[in-house]
Parts: sequence; C-alpha cells; structure tokens
Amino acid sequence: QVQLVESGGGLVQPGGSLRLSCAASGSISSIYNMGWYRQGQGKQRELVAAITSGNIRNYADSVKGRFTISRGNTKNTVYVQMNSLKPEDTAVYYCNARIGSYYYWGQGTQVTVSS
Repeated sequence: QVQLVESGGGLVQPGGSLRLSCAASGSISSIYNMGWYRQGQGKQRELVAAITSGNIRNYADSVKGRFTISRGNTKNTVYVQMNSLKPEDTAVYYCNARIGSYYYWGQGTQVTVSS
C-alpha cells in the first residue's frame, strides 16, 4: 500500500511564503514523476508544478518565477516552495506521484492566502 502524505499548508498573507512537503511511503518500487496540483473552490484541479526523476521541472504559467519544486535526497519526497503568494493561489494542494505503473494522490492540504 502506497501513501502520499502532505504537510505545510496554512493561512498566509498576500506576499508571504509557504513550503509544502510530500512524502511517499509503503511498497515503493520506482518513483518517476512527482508533482503538485491544486483545486480552488468551484474550479477544476490543475497542475502547479512537476518534476521528473531526472529533475526536469515543469510549472504552470501562473506560478512561474514564484514557486520552486524540488525532490529530497531519498527521491521519495517532493517539496514546493511558494513565494509571493497571491489570493488566487488559495486552493487545496495535492501531491501526485507516479510509482511503478500507477499514479497516486495525497489527501490534500489547504493553502489560504488572505489578509
């Protein structure tokens, strides 16, 4: 059984920063791509940032220059550093990972950007 556990969400003022973490555990064979998605209220889930096992990064246009995705040394963790946060970044953020032949999702962590 594979689990993805996210942490680091919360309430932050506009212009502030947060760092989200996601750790994969369980029967892990090969972890390929990992990434972060978000879903705002009444909106579809969208890709925020992704990183391959070779550290190739991909970002949504709306977060380029503000968010940075990285993987931990053990390769079963993924982080996203979010700077210059805006109210429109408010959403539930989900970790996603391709492990072996399957894709897995975390339970989500709420990020609220508000004054």
